Amino acid sequence: MLRFHTQTAGSTLTAQQPENNIVRVTLQALAAVLGGTQSLHTNAMDEALALPTEKSARIALRTQQIIAYESGVADTVDPLAGSFYVEHLTDEIERRAQEYIERIDALGGALAAIEGGYMQAEIQQAAYETQMAVEQGDQIIVGVNAFTTDTPPEIELLAVDERVREIQVRRLRDVRAARDNRAVQRTLAAIRAAARRNDVNLMPLFIEAVEAYTTVGEICRVLREVWGEYRPEVIV
Repeated sequence: MLRFHTQTAGSTLTAQQPENNIVRVTLQALAAVLGGTQSLHTNAMDEALALPTEKSARIALRTQQIIAYESGVADTVDPLAGSFYVEHLTDEIERRAQEYIERIDALGGALAAIEGGYMQAEIQQAAYETQMAVEQGDQIIVGVNAFTTDTPPEIELLAVDERVREIQVRRLRDVRAARDNRAVQRTLAAIRAAARRNDVNLMPLFIEAVEAYTTVGEICRVLREVWGEYRPEVIV
């Protein structure tokens, strides 16, 4: 059985006329439901500007609820069953995905493709082509390159209280003071030793580490010591 989660596309959200994002998210969420998703996340309208406010997050939630309870799409298992166009699009996605898989396999697999800069080059090219299409007007983005206004958006943005950071820092200090730091160092040493090999499943070691209250930052620091940090190649 195919089980999948869907999140609406944050890349389509615009800072200009952010209320338009409600419509964009609605269309994307509906498409996800029509596609059979079992789990759905709807972005908030203001996420191109800041973290969501309580109001915008509620609107995102209500979008899902209206689709679920008012649209009727949940009344049948497969609302678009028998659609020739949907089947055509499915076949096209499968064909193009298979082409990519074969191309990556020919490069020696995903790791070799990443190390050779192939993945980064494809992402850069796609971003460039999309930006050019928007700037030249070939791809219309409502409120950005068409149907624009000179009025800046009047929208309340979330302001995070600085005390939240202070509380989290204090809680972290308390955890580090109360935990068994010898156990923490043992788990980090085990991760370091295992990371130097290529035949060890690190996940059980990660679980053991977090159960000892080792922080994610401490675990990542050890992995950086062994593996370094990924630096994407810039493809021109």
